[in-house]
Amino acid sequence: MLVLVAPGQGAQTPGFLTPWLELPGAADRVAAWSDVIGLDLVHYGTQADADAIRDTAVAQPLLVAAGLLSAAALGDTGAGVVAGHSVGEITAAAFAGVLDDTAALTLVRKRGLAMAEAAAITATGMSALLGGDPEVSVAHLRKLGLTPANVNGAGQIVAAGTLEQLAALNEDKPEGVRKVVPLKVAGAFHTHHMAPAVDRLTEAAKALTPTDPKVTYVSNKDGRAVHSGAEVVERLVGQVANPVRWDLCMETFKELGATALIEVCPGGTLTGLAKRALPGVKTLALKGPADLDAARELISEHA
Repeated sequence: MLVLVAPGQGAQTPGFLTPWLELPGAADRVAAWSDVIGLDLVHYGTQADADAIRDTAVAQPLLVAAGLLSAAALGDTGAGVVAGHSVGEITAAAFAGVLDDTAALTLVRKRGLAMAEAAAITATGMSALLGGDPEVSVAHLRKLGLTPANVNGAGQIVAAGTLEQLAALNEDKPEGVRKVVPLKVAGAFHTHHMAPAVDRLTEAAKALTPTDPKVTYVSNKDGRAVHSGAEVVERLVGQVANPVRWDLCMETFKELGATALIEVCPGGTLTGLAKRALPGVKTLALKGPADLDAARELISEHA
């Protein structure tokens, strides 16, 4: 059984969309999406520098557009399960047929703007902890006033909070943690700092007409398979201020009998986690169009 997954914020790099736009019809499709959401995705995906695409309001729609574009280039995957990390959940909702591409991009544009505004209220950020015992690390983070915003499995936890709290973490790491690495994000996502964005997205969601997932959709909230389109959207709204439990998502993949996992563009992060947490599951990251043939071969074996 094949799992199709979409990465979250921080996976973007300057120019990563360039080779994808060389595929037939791709540039026109992205230009049309740009017109719909009022953001030049072609420019940001090909010419903008790292600081420009670090902006939450830019990064989020850019990542969803890249995921949709690379999946379209891949064709029918026959995936039995879909999931996404953080903003990648919106991409996954489109894979599952809960939202069409236009609705997904319109929602993520509003999400990015709302989260950028919420992040501007207080100087906040996120840092990844390398090494250590998860239970020990989580307890230590809470002592410092930080939130374990991403519990990613394979020993990886991401802390979120104010810059002062993150500075204190650098000076006082949990026992066993080798290193604390600041992430390329502009706020403490998936924490109470994002509460204003939840209010904005609650209103935005009222304009959506979701349909029930056509394949199994696994949610970041608790790793549970969700079968109602309305519930998927409700969870998409709430997850902005709640931790990402990717560890539980991977446990569900295992329980459902996953044999292969493909991560859409810009792939790499989630396949890395899967290699450590899901031994025996074949993985492939779509970094560029050159990976499409290998991905199609993997699909033929496992879908």
